[in-house]
Amino acid sequence: MFTGIIEELGEIVRVAPTAGDSALLGVRGPLVTSDARHGDSIAVNGVCLTVVEVADGVFTADVMGETLRRSALGALRPGDPVNLERAAALGSRLGGHLVQGHVDGVGELISREPAEQWETVRFRLPATLSRYVVEKGSITIDGVSLTVAAVGADEFAVGLIPTTLKLTTLGAKGVGDPVNLEVDVLAKYVERLLGDRLTDARGLAANPGGVA
Repeated sequence: MFTGIIEELGEIVRVAPTAGDSALLGVRGPLVTSDARHGDSIAVNGVCLTVVEVADGVFTADVMGETLRRSALGALRPGDPVNLERAAALGSRLGGHLVQGHVDGVGELISREPAEQWETVRFRLPATLSRYVVEKGSITIDGVSLTVAAVGADEFAVGLIPTTLKLTTLGAKGVGDPVNLEVDVLAKYVERLLGDRLTDARGLAANPGGVA
């Protein structure tokens, strides 16, 4: 579990295809590797990866084909910057929101509108995720916990403060760039619970006596 508060701007140093359609990713991150061990979890652009080994400020992680297909990690190349966050520790402050590190889909940056103290950035949203995104709700973009400023049928906007622009990859993203999206997991649980209740209610209405 993560909070969406980026700890460090890392760098991809190696992308090595392995058996099948998976890959081995090498990521430089002196801060997040300072106490990392084999088996630890580190979010890379919002994707929870398991540390395989650590050496000289670089950690390696196996990335399955499913992850490459459902996220923007497959587009990364050596030299690319990435947002890094270690898994949250019990008792630590929850500065962002509960983030699983399980990417729900890939969005696309469609516009940037600079202002004096911040920047409004709009992203295209996959149709399957639009129902989970609400104004003033939380969303994770490339691992960064953000508040939705506005939402449309297939897009949404967020406001980025100077700190976010400077200390994460979102400050350098251009129009057309892909981003990893994770919606608020609470919305998905609510949908599932309400869906089950509606299904049960329809069943009772169709068969009030409970006899098949």
